[in-house]
Amino acid sequence: MKALIIGNGGREQAIAWKIGLSDMITHIYMAPGNGGSLPKCHNVPIGVTQFDALAELIKDMGIELVIVGPEVPLVGGIVDFLKADPQLSHLHIVGPSKAGAELEGSKEFAKAFMLRHGIPTAKYRSFTSETLEEGLRYLREEEQPPYVLKADGLAAGKGVVIPETLEEAEAEMREMLGGKFGNAGATVVVESHLTGIECSVFVLTDGRDYMLLPTAKDYKRIGDGDTGLNTGGMGAVSPVPFVDDAFMQKVEERIIRPTIQGLHSEGIDYRGFIFFGLMNVAGDPYVIEYNCRMGDPETEAVMLRIKGDLVGSMLALKEQVLGQMEPLLEFEQVATTIVAVSKGYPEGYQKGYPISGLEGDVTADLQIFHMGTTAKEQSIVTSGGRVLAVSAMDGTIQEALDKAYHRIQRIHYDGITYRHDIGQDLLKL
Repeated sequence: MKALIIGNGGREQAIAWKIGLSDMITHIYMAPGNGGSLPKCHNVPIGVTQFDALAELIKDMGIELVIVGPEVPLVGGIVDFLKADPQLSHLHIVGPSKAGAELEGSKEFAKAFMLRHGIPTAKYRSFTSETLEEGLRYLREEEQPPYVLKADGLAAGKGVVIPETLEEAEAEMREMLGGKFGNAGATVVVESHLTGIECSVFVLTDGRDYMLLPTAKDYKRIGDGDTGLNTGGMGAVSPVPFVDDAFMQKVEERIIRPTIQGLHSEGIDYRGFIFFGLMNVAGDPYVIEYNCRMGDPETEAVMLRIKGDLVGSMLALKEQVLGQMEPLLEFEQVATTIVAVSKGYPEGYQKGYPISGLEGDVTADLQIFHMGTTAKEQSIVTSGGRVLAVSAMDGTIQEALDKAYHRIQRIHYDGITYRHDIGQDLLKL
């Protein structure tokens, strides 16, 4: 079977690595892919929003399985586009419909959905430029610091700001509604701040049943000690120590099942991954956000921990027979991911720097996933803000971290930057 993975980041390469281990997969096409090299994989220079070209590729190459990695094509309706083509009725597609992708595409939609279905989440209000003064008044009279402001639309993981003072929150609201995040910030969602520890829960669903994947925790801020600006993610750990059976029972009963039942009851076709960004508030889970795809860089840790063949579960989505599949098993070991970024990220940065130290030391429990790289002549060079994800698996969090940090220290490019404290908060639990 031939597969197409749409995307060019570390998440997509980690998924390619995992499904490439399956005997069912003979070829994997990555569109557009990156500078990484994996068995069975071939890059195709087609962008994630070039729907017509992607459909032609599927037909020309006889592709049967399509996995949509990033949120932009999902929110843009690529699944609906492919399903509308009668020549592609055979396709197995991992990804929700455009309506389902609104769980991530609009934070306002997601919050209203949670309210409709009794899913625990923080109190919220939404404001536009026309209701700016009302929004400022709401900050002053209804909320307490720290404040949580979210751009309603997609902002590449950077659309959430948490000002510590009222003055900063008011200034931020003005900037966001004034175009700071472009159209993504045309509506701003203000949430009450929740206090607790974050974690990420992932499921694969066919719209009726679901299959749990390994849990993870990611690290959003650029600097050690969770300082500096929000990024797309600087590292991850899987599993999360505090996510025990009792907590997961609450997550399934209060969040996962009501979400899937809610989608079904509203007639929304959802066959793909759901990422639940959760906050553990004194032992109770609250939803911070939904994503309509796997997280990045959590995927780079999660894929190492999945036992067995993920492809069979993906193929069960089309006929909605996921409930007949055996649950996916997890390795008991811990996986950690350290992300190397370009100097200056998440703001301005230079690219095109040659990368050395990538050769060797790649095993089942140590992988270097490319995020923002490209092949240039005889070398691999940087081409994005987040460049590489070094993922390692071992018996404990500390052992997995030691393995990942030891490997990343041998990688060099001009301006290489990474956090040195990934997972340290979990060691204190």
